[in-house]
Amino acid sequence: MKKIFIIVLAALAAGYSLTMTAFAFDMQSSQYQIEGGNINMTSGNKQSEGYKLSDTVGQLAAGQFRSRGYIVKAGFQYLGKVEPFRFTVSDAYVDLGTLTPNVPSTGATNLIVSYGSANQYQVTAVEEGVLRTLDSINFIPDTKCNGGQHTCRENEAKIWNLNSAYGFGFNMSGQDVPSDFLNANFFRPFPDETLNEAPAIIMSNPQRIGKSRQAKVTFKANVSNLQPVGTYQTVIDFVATPSF
Repeated sequence: MKKIFIIVLAALAAGYSLTMTAFAFDMQSSQYQIEGGNINMTSGNKQSEGYKLSDTVGQLAAGQFRSRGYIVKAGFQYLGKVEPFRFTVSDAYVDLGTLTPNVPSTGATNLIVSYGSANQYQVTAVEEGVLRTLDSINFIPDTKCNGGQHTCRENEAKIWNLNSAYGFGFNMSGQDVPSDFLNANFFRPFPDETLNEAPAIIMSNPQRIGKSRQAKVTFKANVSNLQPVGTYQTVIDFVATPSF
């Protein structure tokens, strides 16, 4: 009997550069001088039975300004529209239970991304080594799926439905997942950071303002009757990165 545990780590990452030009407002006469970043004549939310208006009047640089790598939203009406970037993993500890040779075992966790005012986002995944026993003597290799013409790779899912094909891998379903996960039988191996393999993108969306984008990660392990008995585990790192 073999017990399988998967520990899931989640993180947020953000990297961007910002270049801004400042505008000043200067009013003066022989009797006074006023200098300021901007002077608003009026701003706020106005409404009646027939209309609704949010405005900033008098500010020199009101509006939305964007370039590669950043967005600036200036003006009163943007204050209520800034939404935080959130990333949630439903289960940080996944137990695949006791494995029976030639009988695949699965477990799952859900990834939820809300990227608010960001332009786009991506989630990457990488394993901190293959499934190993606590003493690191025995291991379960990453899956090659069904093998042959159906050999999967870290960035290409293939069909894995043979009980005689062994290893550890994952399937994705839901929103913003890679298109090569055609159905529940398509799997990939995780990139292995101990082999200097780059994390794989498992969720992404180039569109702005996404609320509760959800995907399911299904882990799968299958072993032969030659697999040594023991408790196996690994750590999977999920990193969500917004782009502004």
